[in-house]
Parts: sequence; structure tokens; C-alpha cells
Amino acid sequence: MIILPAIDMFDKKAVRLFKGDYSQMTVYSDNPVEIALDFKNAGAEFIHLVDLEGAKDGTTPNIDVAEKIIKETGLKVEIGGGIRSKEVLEKYLSIGVSRVILGTAAVNDREFLLWAVEKYGDKIAVGADIKDGFVAIKGWVEKSEISCFDFFSDMENIGVKTIICTDISKDGAMQGTNRALYRELSEKFSIDIVASGGVSSIDDIKALHEMNLYGAIVGKAYYIKAIDLKEAIEIAR
Repeated sequence: MIILPAIDMFDKKAVRLFKGDYSQMTVYSDNPVEIALDFKNAGAEFIHLVDLEGAKDGTTPNIDVAEKIIKETGLKVEIGGGIRSKEVLEKYLSIGVSRVILGTAAVNDREFLLWAVEKYGDKIAVGADIKDGFVAIKGWVEKSEISCFDFFSDMENIGVKTIICTDISKDGAMQGTNRALYRELSEKFSIDIVASGGVSSIDDIKALHEMNLYGAIVGKAYYIKAIDLKEAIEIAR
């Protein structure tokens, strides 16, 4: 299992939201590149980036920060947040992003999703943000009518290799991750699943590792020092 420490970007800063609520934002650093270098020093190979501004309006206001992280750390970077057009997707790939995450577009724009998967294969991941058992879109603001399991089945059928699955109710709440959900998904589907949201302790890391998940994202727990990143990476390996 790989550990993907996370940097959520807003106004060029590293921030965290509580349960996806933009009005409950904590700024952790004015220098995301420094945080990314700390991740590298702890042994990380991947970084999970989210452009929270982009998630709302489909633009790339923090792309320069992402590019700087790629250049200065040499780590593999996946990025999500507002990637709803070919232009934005290819803009990110052109700066060296290893994997682009489609969220709202994967739900709302079938043609774009099929084009992206066919053209770029495993460079395309899909973000499944789950709210009350359904997929949420537009920066978690809207809930779609697609159930989590139907969505996973559909993505697997069209050839998506990786799904980043976030339980919104757990995200940033430091109450543990939704182990039951990830266990059920990993048993039903052969797709690579990255657990996200509420990974708050080394026990969570151990439990997810035992499920043979592909990856786990560590966010707030790193920033408040609830998880030692180096230890998490060693356990996951």
C-alpha cells in the first residue's frame, strides 16, 4: 500500500477543510513546497494535491504551486480539483503531473471521461466523494443520484484503473476512516482503491493495509501530528 500525504491548496496556501466545508478552513502553511519537501524527507514517493479553488470553478489558480512541487521534490504528484476539460487536463500533464483526478467530470461528462481514459490510461484516476452512500460533486456541494457501488461498477467497466474514494462525513473530523466501506469496496471490485477521509491514526493505516488497498491519503492527521508520516509509510510498505 502506498501512502499519499495530501496538500489542499487555496490561494497558494496549504489548507484543510472540515467535512468539505469551505467556511471551515484552516491554513497550515503559506509555503506548500516546504511541506512537500517534508513529505519527501519522511520517505513519501507520492503526493496528493487538491486545488480547492479549481474544484469550485474549473480553473487552475494553483498550477504554479503544483509545478514548483514537482520540480523541487521530484515526487510523483496526483492532482484533483476542477478538471473538467481537455485543456485543463493536458495543462496539468504538461507540467509533469503523474496522475490527474476527475471528480465532477466523471459523473457529469461521460464523453470527456471516456476520451481521457482511452487516451491517457492509468494517468487518469477518478475521485468518488461519498455522501450518505451517493457520489457528491462540485467540491462536495451537490449530491448526485448515483450510488457509490453503481459508480464503482461503472468505472471498472470502462477501464478506470484507480479510484480515490473519500467519505465526506469522515474528512477532517479525526474520528477514524470508514473501514467498513473500504472493506466492502475492496471485496467487490478489482480496481485500485485509494482510501481518503478520516485516516487519523496508525491503527487506520494498519487496518487499510490489511485489506490490501492500493493506497491511503493522509491529510489533517499529518498536520496536527496525529500520524507520524515516516512510520505510516513503513507500515504501508
